[in-house]
Amino acid sequence: MPELSVVVHGPNTQDHLTGLLDSLVAHPFPDAEVIVAAVGDWARETAERHAPGVRVLPLPDGTGDAASRAAGAARATGRWLQFVRAKDGLPAGAPRTVAERAAELPDTVDVLLLDHVRSTWHTRGLPSPDGPLLARAGRAGLALDDCASLLRLTPLLGTRVLRAGFWRAHRELLATDDEAFAAYAAPLLAERVACLPHPAYEDRRLRPASLPPVTPGQRYALVDRYERLLDLTRDRPAVHAVLYDVMVRDCLRTFARGGMPEEVAREFFRRASLAALRRRPEGHRHPDGPEGVRRSLLEEGAYTRYRALQAANRTRRAARSAVRAGKRRIGARLHDHRYRRALSRPVDPHLAVFAAYWNRGVACNPAAIAAKLAELAPWIRPVWVVTARNAALLPPGTDHVVPGTRRYWEVLATARYLVNNVNFPNEVVKRPDAVHLQTHHGTPLKRMGLDQMQFPAAAQGLDFRALLERVDKWDYSVSANSHTTRMWERAYPSRFVSLDHGYPRNDVYYTAGAGDVRAVRERLGIAPGRRAILYAPTHRDYEAGWTPRLDLAALADRLGEDTVLLVRGHYFYDRAASPLTGLRRAGRILDVSSYDPVEDLCLAADALVTDYSSIMFDYANLDRPIVIHADDWETYRTTRGVYFDLMAEAPGAVARTQERLTEILTTDAWHDEGAAKARAAFRRRFCEYDDGRAAERVVRRVFLGQGEERLPSVLPVEDRTPAPTPQEAST
Repeated sequence: MPELSVVVHGPNTQDHLTGLLDSLVAHPFPDAEVIVAAVGDWARETAERHAPGVRVLPLPDGTGDAASRAAGAARATGRWLQFVRAKDGLPAGAPRTVAERAAELPDTVDVLLLDHVRSTWHTRGLPSPDGPLLARAGRAGLALDDCASLLRLTPLLGTRVLRAGFWRAHRELLATDDEAFAAYAAPLLAERVACLPHPAYEDRRLRPASLPPVTPGQRYALVDRYERLLDLTRDRPAVHAVLYDVMVRDCLRTFARGGMPEEVAREFFRRASLAALRRRPEGHRHPDGPEGVRRSLLEEGAYTRYRALQAANRTRRAARSAVRAGKRRIGARLHDHRYRRALSRPVDPHLAVFAAYWNRGVACNPAAIAAKLAELAPWIRPVWVVTARNAALLPPGTDHVVPGTRRYWEVLATARYLVNNVNFPNEVVKRPDAVHLQTHHGTPLKRMGLDQMQFPAAAQGLDFRALLERVDKWDYSVSANSHTTRMWERAYPSRFVSLDHGYPRNDVYYTAGAGDVRAVRERLGIAPGRRAILYAPTHRDYEAGWTPRLDLAALADRLGEDTVLLVRGHYFYDRAASPLTGLRRAGRILDVSSYDPVEDLCLAADALVTDYSSIMFDYANLDRPIVIHADDWETYRTTRGVYFDLMAEAPGAVARTQERLTEILTTDAWHDEGAAKARAAFRRRFCEYDDGRAAERVVRRVFLGQGEERLPSVLPVEDRTPAPTPQEAST
């Protein structure tokens, strides 16, 4: 029988379960078992990847904390149980430390209290305030009545390690979705407790903006929680007094944080006031100073006077802030004045603003959505945001605005719909009746959003707080596969709705016909029967400019007259200074870096060669050969950070050198049975929602307000028919 059972429970929220299980598997301890009560497919898949180091108990989506915790405990065989929420973490070696301390304890001790560290999206491993309390209590087992101050510990159930028999005896009370209630109730019910003043748990606090809004019922439940807990303290005056003090402090802090509608705030205050009066210990005295004043007003139920006190305090703070600001410039610039004035006008329900790639033009997912919108909802007027430099390249008749102009601010202020594959500027205000649709522009291999924080090369110059403010404006986020949905959830923690509808820009890979493929190749000057290979490397954060990783002239010579290389540099690089400038090889190398749209190039190509570019995920929809050239994979993975091991899950043959790449492309290895098998597995995972009708699903859901049940179903990968290959199109 193991000494300790670590019961991990819950869904894989923002992919935090991966890091937790990575740590547990990397630091195994023979006297501790790990059971994962995995809620939902993502948690199950994550846990199964860590087997046999963990035991997996799959549970359906929607299983609550109480049920998942109880299910995991029922499978546990250890003498002690530690419940760990899947979003939280355990410091390295924590199970060993806990198990060894638990083994020292006599049978009269029911609960072992632990210290913890705190983490947020931008901080890691901050100390908790609990350490001194635990240290003062000493190492011996003691009754809570003799050290009631332990009730001031942070109410985290993961820092209460429970004797298995104690859990079974009190399961009905402790198996609750209210974790804080269980965290307080455990030491209240215990015969004796013991302390371990060592951080053995990580409380990972999710961004409030990524969580569902708090309901009025949840606000009121805070008061109910303490009422129930105080029922457990009858005839225990020392414990009752401390718990009462904790209750009043918690209620006042909750009220002070605000965020409640007026009627909810008033009702919360009323309930807290009644509880404070009803439960007040005999002879209880208020503390001195402002805190004592606040408690007196609460007990009196003096809501109006309490609000007046808050207002006075805010006024004083604002005055001090104004003094500190000194001679800081006030007032808005002219464009800001115009924008604010436009914001006072009604939202135009028939106006949609589109932008792509930092205002480069009509492109990517926004372009595909706009085209489908014109077909299904022609009464909605699209206006594109385009730089002055690129305006001349727009399709004839495209209504557009240039950033910074008067009309630019007017359409941003009054549009009902704002669609972008990056983010609109920080200054853009999210109006309550406006809809922001984030389409993104690729499936993520490299780390994105907050996941870049630990990679300095990627994070350089990024303001993550400002990024999250922009993310909080999203209403919808478009996704091409469940991998992407999950990574956006962890990289951009907020309340947006994920549209698992496919990437609209990829529709053309299923709707294009033989004539379309022939036409693109004719425009590019590719003769029928010639093999066209699209080479599209990605940007590297650790390089100042584009450093060619292949000797293209030598490669073209080796591939021969029957192959043409279509070379597309990443759009981040200055195309005027491209190393491809002037490089021609008798018509066998074409610089297509400035050719748009890139989807045409994919249709024209018989095969794709890339490194870590997201183009591989889009091109896979065509079910044509893909070759990965990964000469610096270790550097890229370490410096930029990645979400999965591309070398283990490549969509085809992998070359680590130019010589190997040449060998693959001059033999059948680029399109043999092994390459096809790898591509099929890759398509099942990453082409999950792309079937040619993604744009239609997005338009119907966002612009026409149709529910999921009315949208076209996503076809299984094996039932889809991609656009014909160049060889098929030529015949």
